[in-house]
Amino acid sequence: MEQAVQLIASGDRELLNILSVTARMSLSSSLIALLLGVPLGLLLGACRFPGRGLLLVLNRTLMGVPPVVCGLIFYILFSGVGPLRHLHLLFTVEIMILAQVVLITPLLTSHMETYVAQIAGPVRETAKGLGLSRRKTFLLLLNESRYPIFSGYLLGFSRAIAEVGAVSMVGGAIAWKTNVMTTAIMQYTNRGNFSLGIALGLILLVLSLGMNLALSLLQRKVAS
Repeated sequence: MEQAVQLIASGDRELLNILSVTARMSLSSSLIALLLGVPLGLLLGACRFPGRGLLLVLNRTLMGVPPVVCGLIFYILFSGVGPLRHLHLLFTVEIMILAQVVLITPLLTSHMETYVAQIAGPVRETAKGLGLSRRKTFLLLLNESRYPIFSGYLLGFSRAIAEVGAVSMVGGAIAWKTNVMTTAIMQYTNRGNFSLGIALGLILLVLSLGMNLALSLLQRKVAS
């Protein structure tokens, strides 16, 4: 434990590299997933149209896809014999981000759809009473959803930094290139390098605690 704390305090180069790759992957994938999931969630929550039920079932199915299966699909697509091999994305941070987006977007879509479905009716009534246009009604709905949007991003980021299966398959956990916190903890612990594994574990726990506190505060804002 003492050596782990020293690694954190001294700013160990390998530790900082792992944190940098993790931040790049998690921040990018959760932001892209947010940009995709929020509009989809608003559409599914506020509108009734043919095929909506099918889209909801499809989204819930995607939410239940095991990360390793997602990783396997991406591996096959981008490997040397896959149809997308010419893109040369396998074992890069970019393909890790893509895999994370596929895993996180359904989660954020469902998060937004659940909340918007509850407030869409009252918002429409308010907008109708005020004589607002469809565009202004949409903006009002978006404004009322601002806290769930922020909490959705935190939810997506939490999922991203905790992911192991998909990122290890498509990223390969290559040192100084695609090794992230979760894969590094597993890798270094298996090698007997407990100091670095514990250091990364401590940082991950602190991050998880911070994000859970932020989520709790946002949920209180929504409830009030």
